[in-house]
Amino acid sequence: MSSQLTTSEEGPVSRGSSVAASAGLGVFAAAFGYLVTYLLIGSEVREAGEDIATWKGVAWYFYEAHMVDIEASSQAGSFSGTDILNLIAESSSSSADLLYVLPPLTLFAVGAFLAMRWDVTALDEAVIAGAPVTIGYAVIMGLGAIVAETTTEWSAFGIEATSTIGPALLPAIVLGGILYPLIFATAGAAITAAVNTR
Repeated sequence: MSSQLTTSEEGPVSRGSSVAASAGLGVFAAAFGYLVTYLLIGSEVREAGEDIATWKGVAWYFYEAHMVDIEASSQAGSFSGTDILNLIAESSSSSADLLYVLPPLTLFAVGAFLAMRWDVTALDEAVIAGAPVTIGYAVIMGLGAIVAETTTEWSAFGIEATSTIGPALLPAIVLGGILYPLIFATAGAAITAAVNTR
């Protein structure tokens, strides 16, 4: 396996530098995907008029676009229950279904960009270029799942009750943070490498 990638302008790129650059682009891909989600669905979240910060509501759509369940759990006294929200399916926005293709396209484009930037022509180099995108993406998806959770508490007639809504943490990290970039960023790099060999 090659220990260096090359660019036509700057010469060899060390493996450590390539991993760091790929991880950094993983952070960028997550931020870009969230911002586009905000543009597509932010107004609908604001119009819902609930006591939930718009940025958190948008984050739930972003996670659901990665097939991560948004769990709404409640507990009142000894009674508790959990429901799974279907935000995208129940959305009235005409652009809501586009959210499902946003993460794969963004990650594919990042992988393709890395392979073009480093003039990747072999499959092992494509993996070196694309797979580390997972590092940055997984960090953002994990942290985002924690901060996007919202909890409310109230009491009535001496009974304490709580309600929590947020992305399921383990699927957010494993499915959204690891599998999505591992598959799509690496695929983008591999397909670009195949094109570069021609």
